[in-house]
Amino acid sequence: MKILRSRAQLADTVGWVEGFSTSSAKVIGLLDALVGLGLDLPGATGTAPILVPVAALGGITLAGGGSVVHLRRSETSLAAANLAYTALLVVVARGCFGPYRL
Repeated sequence: MKILRSRAQLADTVGWVEGFSTSSAKVIGLLDALVGLGLDLPGATGTAPILVPVAALGGITLAGGGSVVHLRRSETSLAAANLAYTALLVVVARGCFGPYRL
């Protein structure tokens, strides 16, 4: 959605885009897509398992930044959702880099 829609179309559904340029919103959308692919494709294809924890670290960065943006906009429920997402990604990254590495 963030990649294909214009900034004006995104503003109707995601308010945070008002504080970002069009290219920034597109880059955030692209990074979101890459995180999703990096978490899913290695398990589905059985190749490059190192991408899973790397994608998790990228997702932690994105979700953490999203939490900050939502807190600045007083959107506490969305910030909490991003923090929950961050916690899940920490578990994935810890599991893949830690004692249960792939």
